[in-house]
Amino acid sequence: MILDQPPLWLILLAFLAALGPLIFIHEFGHYIVARWFGVGAETFSIGFGREVAGWTDRRGTRWKVGWLPLGGYVRFAGDMDPASMGKNLDKLPPAERARAFHAKPVWQRFLIVLAGPLANFLLAIAIFAAFFATAGMPTTPSVAAQVVPGSAAERAGILAGDRIVTMNGRSVESFTDIANYTLLRPGEQVLIEVERQGRRLPLTARLDAAVEKDRFGQTYRIGRLGVGNPSPTYERVGPLQLIPAAAKATADTTRSMIDGLGQIITGRRPVSELHGPMKMAQIAGQMASLGFFQFVQLIALFSINLGFINLLPVPMLDGGHLALYTVEAVRRRPLGERAQEWIFRGGLAALMTLLLFTTLNDLGSFGLWQQLGRLMG
Repeated sequence: MILDQPPLWLILLAFLAALGPLIFIHEFGHYIVARWFGVGAETFSIGFGREVAGWTDRRGTRWKVGWLPLGGYVRFAGDMDPASMGKNLDKLPPAERARAFHAKPVWQRFLIVLAGPLANFLLAIAIFAAFFATAGMPTTPSVAAQVVPGSAAERAGILAGDRIVTMNGRSVESFTDIANYTLLRPGEQVLIEVERQGRRLPLTARLDAAVEKDRFGQTYRIGRLGVGNPSPTYERVGPLQLIPAAAKATADTTRSMIDGLGQIITGRRPVSELHGPMKMAQIAGQMASLGFFQFVQLIALFSINLGFINLLPVPMLDGGHLALYTVEAVRRRPLGERAQEWIFRGGLAALMTLLLFTTLNDLGSFGLWQQLGRLMG
């Protein structure tokens, strides 16, 4: 059964409700660590462009909301240009220089920048911990409850009752691990180690590839092994285990994102699977239409995604700044101003190109190009 797409107002509202808090948490991570190190903040903005609403606190920081809700920023004292290279610090009065971001040691600047993505991961851990505390932690043993006839599992020699221990050397602890690893590898050959009657057996499976359609009519190419999962159980998690369990769930999700990105880079998955803000908005609306808990789970996934993307070593992202600070720490001096300018210009061009590309992919996923083709045909 394919559900109707949610109305446009719900998509926009859900997108803002999901993205706004994530941007705030990310930027607040930068802000609070900067405060600890005595860095002054001139502007704290959610969104870009013309100010829609705002106020100035007693420390002189302007807190505002921009009209374009696709990101945010904190402008620290001493940030004198868009690339945040902090030129002409010697011209600042001593009191202002003491509050300037670029006058701080490189290790402090590194931690201030790292705090943004880290805040997003901590938010995801908090959300997972809250779910585990209330509903319990869902666990499904990595046991093949049944084997689909003619499937990759049957061809590999997997039998019902076998416990899958590793896949390509990666430890498997639950059926979710099997699903997450398999879904991203349609058509790939996987070395599987199973435990059968106390013995471990190495098997090789060529995963099947399938195209699935979700309840909203969107299609995805996925991998299939062909084993049925046992019934899930919800285990109570003690207070001391909540955070480690939530951290593991966050780490597993991050690892799946790394796997997916690696497969796109190496050509094992099509670049059409890269999506941008428009697709995020659609998914947010869909999850909001399904219920509160599904929507909150989506916020956790978005938060992990935001933290992960910002750690990529791309200029203009947090990861690009971290890479430059690492170089500075090794060289004991920063790169020259001209080199940094070219790096950040290239990074900005790359981000704009990526945004355009993902927007075209989003429009394609909505069927726009097919409709235009029919009109022109």
